[in-house]
Amino acid sequence: MNKIYALIPAAGMGKRMGAGSNKQYLLLDGVPILAHTLRLFEQAPFIAGIYLITPEQEIPFCRSEVVERYGFSKVRGVVAGGAERQYSVLNGLNAMEGVEQDDLVLIHDGVRPFVPIAALRRAADAAHEFGGAVVAVPVKDTVKVARDGIITETPPREQLWLAQTPQAFRFGAIRAAHALAAADGFLGTDDASLMERQGWQLRIVMGDYRNIKITTPEDMALAEAFLKGQKGSS
Repeated sequence: MNKIYALIPAAGMGKRMGAGSNKQYLLLDGVPILAHTLRLFEQAPFIAGIYLITPEQEIPFCRSEVVERYGFSKVRGVVAGGAERQYSVLNGLNAMEGVEQDDLVLIHDGVRPFVPIAALRRAADAAHEFGGAVVAVPVKDTVKVARDGIITETPPREQLWLAQTPQAFRFGAIRAAHALAAADGFLGTDDASLMERQGWQLRIVMGDYRNIKITTPEDMALAEAFLKGQKGSS
């Protein structure tokens, strides 16, 4: 298999968190959330390098207070984000110099610090075979489609999955999909949707219900409980 890289967007402003700093720098057990996430990829033996995306004005802070302070030697670059997450990812892809077309890239939210390393491996393997894969978990609740407050459809629950990250792709394919979307002025809901509009048949890879995206104070409380549980079982 070709080399596997991580691209980690951490350029969100965290308005829903209601905190004084961006959510990726909030402390979880005394360590920034972003550092917890980076540690997973640093420790995964199959990850060849990490590229990090952050707001341009925060690049010096991110380098000194996260990358250097916690000794993340796999971080190859800290890239300025864009006005939308999709544009940030495109900036990151364009900054990945020396990465081959058939190498793999795992695009993972900087505020998802609980993804199992085994899920990273499964996603990479599926992307290698099929071109792209999305880590996801089955929906537990019944989902209703509604318009103007009226239910119009109840999709079969067994067909519904909650998309998480990482989303894994062949590097050349996802960069081309992002470039085409930018040229067309198309904004997708995630990176996979840009591949889907080109006809790629992406695979679902089983994720983990603990692989939450920390965006609200309630998520932060849940994350603290997860960490406490991990310590108790170690």
